Amino acid sequence: MSSSDPKDSTRLEANLRRWREHALRAQQSAGVARLETRLMAEVEHLRRSGLTLDESWLVALRRVGDDDRATRAFGRENASVFWQNPSDSEAPRVPWRETILALGCAAGAAAAIKVPHVFGLTFAGHEGFYARNAALLILPFLAVFLLWRRGFPAGTMASVAVAFAAAAVLVNTPPFRSDGALVTLAASHLPIALWFVVGVAHANGCWRETTARLEFVRFSGEVFIHGVLIALGGGVLIACLTMIFRAIGLDIREVIGTWLVPGGAAGAVVVAGWLSDGRRGPAGGMAPLLTRIFTPLFAMLLVTFLATVALTGRGVTADREVLIGFDVLLAVVVGLLLYAVVSRDPGSPPGLFDRLQLVLVVSALLADLIALWAIGSRIREFGFSPNRVAALGENLILLVNLAWSAVLCGRFVFGRGDFAPLERWQARCLPLYAGWAALVAVVFPLLWG
Repeated sequence: MSSSDPKDSTRLEANLRRWREHALRAQQSAGVARLETRLMAEVEHLRRSGLTLDESWLVALRRVGDDDRATRAFGRENASVFWQNPSDSEAPRVPWRETILALGCAAGAAAAIKVPHVFGLTFAGHEGFYARNAALLILPFLAVFLLWRRGFPAGTMASVAVAFAAAAVLVNTPPFRSDGALVTLAASHLPIALWFVVGVAHANGCWRETTARLEFVRFSGEVFIHGVLIALGGGVLIACLTMIFRAIGLDIREVIGTWLVPGGAAGAVVVAGWLSDGRRGPAGGMAPLLTRIFTPLFAMLLVTFLATVALTGRGVTADREVLIGFDVLLAVVVGLLLYAVVSRDPGSPPGLFDRLQLVLVVSALLADLIALWAIGSRIREFGFSPNRVAALGENLILLVNLAWSAVLCGRFVFGRGDFAPLERWQARCLPLYAGWAALVAVVFPLLWG
């Protein structure tokens, strides 16, 4: 334990003893020893993140319980026993070193996005450079912060550093400096691939575990929400700055557009990651709520669209913009599915929301089949191109994910299976997205450049 409070140590030992007795009744002692090591590692990691002992214990039980039925049952049965309302003095405190490092990494990202400007690479004249390198100038600072919180594990550090360095070298070689569709593909897919590199840092060497991957999904959703909230606040700040300087006859719009907006956006990514990793912001409770609000809305949207297609007999226009819009829509649906899986109690029986989720997944599956038909028509008419191959691969991955998700979700809703297989399936699909994004960003320019 990181805490030196003897009361905490005594309470943890009592909690651990009760869990061990329960676990030994369910399985062999060797398996219990491995689970105990993992459970204590989770508690220690969460305590370093700023949570109290009771909070750390309950969250650790939930994470280990995702892969162990006995621990899951123990956590549900004893949550009320272990939860103690912390006093004001026990409220989570943010260590000053962590605050300084987080703000320092945010400042580093803000400065890095402007360093090329010093060498004459302005935003106005070098859009291709910034499109290829923006993620490489920002995400390493978030990865450094996450690695620091996890004690700088050597193996994970090496993997993350090699991935970022290789990407930086590749995207700045001649095939990637061409204009047009290849730059657009690299700029749109490289950030996705590099975000999964951040996921390796977040998982702390446990990326192969289902729990670690789903925890990264939760982290990603909360980073997005925190980022939106910071952007809204930044918009208000910029409006106020513009107004008060205009009142004294100064126009600072160029300064804002050249310095404040890009630097603030880069730093906001790191700050959002800091808030999400420690669960100190409002997104922890907001993300599941937004998932429950938008799941039925998107299900209604897709059902209405499919009914209209069936009644009118009209197919999807094979325009590139329309197909990109379809991919974005299906990606949002998969995102809703992922976050619903992460935020759900695996032991709860199926309810109305699970049935709505099944409707959403089946509707998205049918919409993906329509999009694939349109992509196939465009390929038959105009032949293969980088954009069409990228869209084809993305829609095929979505098709596989949605098809099996529909089967697993249907089994759960109709009482023929439990929820765990759907969790594992979503975790297994994450490397497919990362792999395809890396392939499009790195290999396509080499093939078509």
